[in-house]
Amino acid sequence: MPALRDYTLVSYDADLSPMRRSLDGRWKEAVLERGATSLLTRKQESIWDWDETAYVTHIYLSQELMEGVAEEILDGQGDNIDLPDVLHAKDSVIRKIVVAFSREAACGGLGGPLYAEALSRDLIIHLLRSYAAVSSPWKRPDGDLSISMRRHILEYIQEHLAFQISLEEMAAQVGLPPWAFARRFKTAFGQPPYAFVLSCRVEQAKRLLISTSLPLSEIAAMCGFSDQAHLTRIFHRTFGMPPGKYRRHVLS
Repeated sequence: MPALRDYTLVSYDADLSPMRRSLDGRWKEAVLERGATSLLTRKQESIWDWDETAYVTHIYLSQELMEGVAEEILDGQGDNIDLPDVLHAKDSVIRKIVVAFSREAACGGLGGPLYAEALSRDLIIHLLRSYAAVSSPWKRPDGDLSISMRRHILEYIQEHLAFQISLEEMAAQVGLPPWAFARRFKTAFGQPPYAFVLSCRVEQAKRLLISTSLPLSEIAAMCGFSDQAHLTRIFHRTFGMPPGKYRRHVLS
């Protein structure tokens, strides 16, 4: 395998997968069970050898994203990390994130880019804490969104609820990199950006249910839900009843 541009995780989905791998002429071998993970650093050629069908899921983490998250939690030293190669890691945290990524890739849903961004950040933080070698102390920089930043981003979210809103787009509105924006946003509003946007969509749907006679399908589209069923599922989870029943209950 040629040197890769990105850091790579290989998660194994078969019951047992015998695997041999060579880096710089040094061979390692292991039998990887379902849920096990191999970690590959970037810019290094490797040789793989297996003689049974392997069922795997690959996740690629870019250098830019890895360094960005590291800069956030390592006080600007994101370029000073070393993620080693690991042939066999049995890690329940990694596996849960891989499964969540796989489900999102297969089914999708509202706020997909934001959700993927959140999963990526969680995964990178776990890798930095559990596997990476860092040469600076674990330090969390201070920082928050100013009052004007909060006001502007709230206005932006409300004006764009009918559309997909990415973390990068929101961060650009206040001139911050996505990783710094996500941390400051959670500090300011008590929720990650993707969760906050979803709560805004639900609240907007509730207002429209009470103040208009618009059909549910139209309300779903206006609030950025993928369809009426998606609105119904999220609304029921939030308020304990489907939107149609809620409308009848409030207006009766």
